[in-house]
Amino acid sequence: MISQCFCNTHLYVLISYPIDDVKSPRAVVNPDISKIRNIGIMAHIDAGKTTTTERMLYYSGYTRALGVIHFQFHVLYVDDGDTVTDFMVQERERGITIQSAAVTFDWKKHRINLIDTPGHVDFTLEVERALRVLDGAVAVFDASAGVEAQTLTVWRQAEKHHVPCICFLNKMDKPGASLHFSIESIKKKLKANPVLLQIPIGSGKSFTGLVDLITNQQMTWRVKSRAEDGRVFETKFLSQSDDPELLQDAMEARAALIEQVADLDDEFAELLLGDYGENFDAVPPAKLQEAVRRVTLARKGVPVLCGSSLRNKGVQPLLDAITAYLPAPNERHHDLVRWYQDDLCALAFKVVHDKQRGPLVFVRIYSGTMKPQSAVLNINRNNTERMSRLLLPFADQHVEIPSLTAGNIALCVGLKQTVTGDTIVSSKASAAAAVRRAQKETEGEGERKRGGEQASLVLAGVEVPEPVFFCSIEPPTMAKQADLENALTCLQREDPSLKVRVDSDSGQTILCGMGELHIEILHDRIRREYGIETHLGPLQVAYRETILQSVATTDTLDRTVGERRHMVTVSVAVCPIMDSSLLTSCEITYDEEVEEQLSPDVREAVENGVNSSYLQGPLLGYPVQGVSTMIQSVSMEPGTSLAMLSACVSRCMLKALRQAGGQVLEPVMSLEVTVGEEHLSSVLGDLAQRRGAIRDIQSRHDNKVLLATAPLAEMMGYSTALRTLTSGNATFSLQLDIYEAMNPQHQNALLNKMAGLA
Repeated sequence: MISQCFCNTHLYVLISYPIDDVKSPRAVVNPDISKIRNIGIMAHIDAGKTTTTERMLYYSGYTRALGVIHFQFHVLYVDDGDTVTDFMVQERERGITIQSAAVTFDWKKHRINLIDTPGHVDFTLEVERALRVLDGAVAVFDASAGVEAQTLTVWRQAEKHHVPCICFLNKMDKPGASLHFSIESIKKKLKANPVLLQIPIGSGKSFTGLVDLITNQQMTWRVKSRAEDGRVFETKFLSQSDDPELLQDAMEARAALIEQVADLDDEFAELLLGDYGENFDAVPPAKLQEAVRRVTLARKGVPVLCGSSLRNKGVQPLLDAITAYLPAPNERHHDLVRWYQDDLCALAFKVVHDKQRGPLVFVRIYSGTMKPQSAVLNINRNNTERMSRLLLPFADQHVEIPSLTAGNIALCVGLKQTVTGDTIVSSKASAAAAVRRAQKETEGEGERKRGGEQASLVLAGVEVPEPVFFCSIEPPTMAKQADLENALTCLQREDPSLKVRVDSDSGQTILCGMGELHIEILHDRIRREYGIETHLGPLQVAYRETILQSVATTDTLDRTVGERRHMVTVSVAVCPIMDSSLLTSCEITYDEEVEEQLSPDVREAVENGVNSSYLQGPLLGYPVQGVSTMIQSVSMEPGTSLAMLSACVSRCMLKALRQAGGQVLEPVMSLEVTVGEEHLSSVLGDLAQRRGAIRDIQSRHDNKVLLATAPLAEMMGYSTALRTLTSGNATFSLQLDIYEAMNPQHQNALLNKMAGLA
């Protein structure tokens, strides 16, 4: 509903929406691909991602009431049953997003598929796999804090996938909120080019609205009571009778915007010089908007908007910006997809388990049409599965639909073997046709690639980070062992960053995760969702091992199995990798003469033996990294099996690694602590006791931001310790920085502890 009134040559537009018009996702049909926006909301923890998502759903008419959010003990809590996207019990208890939630809704004839991603570093993989399939992203910032630690991490993830972004400066109503500070932090920390499209009217408690620099309009939210939902706001053109200071600021900001866009977009620069060289104010809003869109899609700049989601201000213009500046699926180029033409090609990017329906697979459709009751081919697994139903994701509610076209995000029921990162196509025939098109095209370019169908046709999967924590997990009784194994299998399909292994010495089941909170959540889910009261052993750090010096050695295996004699002699040389950029990996090379003599099967067996020796180091049995291995000679008697060759290589490698002198590498974390100045000295003293190294101390309004590194082993229980030191008035974030060699004193202490001597 829009009502207009004219007063003293001003045009006032009072915009409101019918409160009772709550839409149903069932009413949504397949839109044109140019009207689809696949976007993610990403940010540091507690910047307001979920609140922003809730407001979007409310203003677009898909929820009847706003999610009520309140603060208690400096932790964000969400009232039970209020928010749509935080639907896990663990999320509502802790007030944080753990699983990325997909939401589908319409805004002004556009379909928006939105994913609300976690902000906690322990759940970085959730952000990674969401960004892999999204076309655009909204980065939400706390306007009083600017760019924070996890903001930097998710921004790098978006850059890796070349995702165009919009920045939303949230919490403009917060004391200390600063537009200038936030813009500067985006420039310095993100190395991005912010394109300011709005300026706020007032700040802190006096924040009442914003000025749209594209249209030169002032938007004001008149809050008469705390119950005001922000649906109604007043829009009017700026004129001389308005606040002269605001008018001056808006004119200067718009002139700066036009100059900035002209520098970034040649087409707009030509238009400006040709038609509007003498009067920038005459530039039509539509032409400026088109230029900003081109700049955004080319990733030359990032539009910056502002508002306060909690106070219901600025969310509708953000929705307009999503449809105006972020790309449609057909504006993002995926080389692989063109080979499929109109045939189905989709990527599975997430799996969740439903008690009634079984595994539900989230897929992004890149080409073709997906229909229920149809067979699809999983290229990664090379097997055919039947999809029974097709659902439209709406947080934890799902609506059944008859078909879905390219550009959409769907939820499939019945794909029992599919896991995160798998590519799904319609049939082997369509895959073969795509191979022929790909080969024809690459032949024409003179770049024909070897490797067959799968190498050509599989969409890039999701990179899974290595876990840094592990602990043992035991069922209450042996009768529950099978149930626990089933629960862990389901959780691993849902969360690829969870690793489960069985200790070869003790027979215990070991959980490997990304952090204390990650393992705590997994333990809680096993108890609540699967009804198993498991016992967790103490958390332990995932160390690595390397070597100190170069060693060459030879080993012979001579064994008779049945009537067959197996005899093989292997010589290898190992040396430490000095290049710090390659320290996280191991490499295998061959002597030139040996490489020419070995057949592919023998080489594979040799490499299997080397790689198996890397799994357990000679000191403490942790994985080995930073080692270069050269195969100097391989001599096999006729009839010797490849398995015996692998065993001999592995034994020879273990001998060499022991002789080369072991070195333990420990994970060192990058730490950012935001703390009041009155508590700074006590936090610094505590970090010194934890072997922390201070990198920098920055000022952020009334707080200090402490940048440091510290060994992960010393950061156990840091959350509780920091809360005690600062009376709960500090926040921190941790993420893996690098693996570093332990000094001899701490290494000996660790060896004694592991041997039970400490």
